[in-house]
Amino acid sequence: MATKKLPQLAKSPVIAELPVACADEAAGVEFFERKRWGDCPCCPNCGDVDVYQMKDRKTGQRNKDFRWRCRGCSKLYSVRTGTVFEESLLPMHKWARAVWEASVSKNGVSALELSRKLEITYKSALFMMNRLRFAMQQDPSNPPKLTGTVEADETYWGGRPRHKRKGITGNPPGKPKTPVFAAIQRNGEVRARVLPSVTAANLREALTECVDPSARLVTDDLNLYWKAGKPFARHDRVKHSVGEYVNKEDPTLHSNTIESFFARLKRKLHGTHHNVSKKHLHRYVTEAAFMYNTREMNDGERVESLIRQTNGKRLVYRDRLNLAG
Repeated sequence: MATKKLPQLAKSPVIAELPVACADEAAGVEFFERKRWGDCPCCPNCGDVDVYQMKDRKTGQRNKDFRWRCRGCSKLYSVRTGTVFEESLLPMHKWARAVWEASVSKNGVSALELSRKLEITYKSALFMMNRLRFAMQQDPSNPPKLTGTVEADETYWGGRPRHKRKGITGNPPGKPKTPVFAAIQRNGEVRARVLPSVTAANLREALTECVDPSARLVTDDLNLYWKAGKPFARHDRVKHSVGEYVNKEDPTLHSNTIESFFARLKRKLHGTHHNVSKKHLHRYVTEAAFMYNTREMNDGERVESLIRQTNGKRLVYRDRLNLAG
């Protein structure tokens, strides 16, 4: 009797297209055009579909920038316009490889590894990955809120410098670890963010931003969650302080789902990147959340999802400075 394959293992036509798109610039541009526009390459400036390709008069081939012109607004544009690829000097076939690597690596891909695979500098690879991580962010203006049973918790990221004189380990005074908050819907999605500090006000703001008031909230017995959990229909607490991780009377009362997400996040940070500064930690948290939320997709679907999310997310230098903090 034949066993049924998991959806994540299903063959994808997108993966079959990618080797060609990663080897040739024209094929790479056409790959992104198909995934972004389909059969209707509309103008990103005015939305008009009455457009045409710019071609070389002598050869009749597409020009070297692979541009289009809109008959409605008369503006030139390309598949890069209005995306994280805009104003990038890197060719699109290298972007195709970067999107592929970022989408299939469950524990992330380091910029140093990407630079070797694409044969580009480390700075260029880091530039690409930071833009792709920016594209992985959910729309902050209208994110769908989590419902049902939602687990919330926080973890901490940072080094463990040794103080040899005192014979102790831990962060030096004035340099505490960076808290990362996350809320996860069971059998659903996760929302994660870096917090400036763990306070009742910060936790309540983070919870109300991403969790529906009708949800059942499950947290540990940290006293800060008493006030933070009041806006929700029900708030249950797991007594970690006394060694309880699954309630004996109610087996649904646990926070193992969110702990599993944090374990994957730390495997990614420790195992793949080894060290991540506080300044850029939010980018890696966003990447981990994207990979978790698309875990039921196969690699081809995840590639298409990431390409769709690059649309409308042009990252200019001013915004890059604001996102760094």
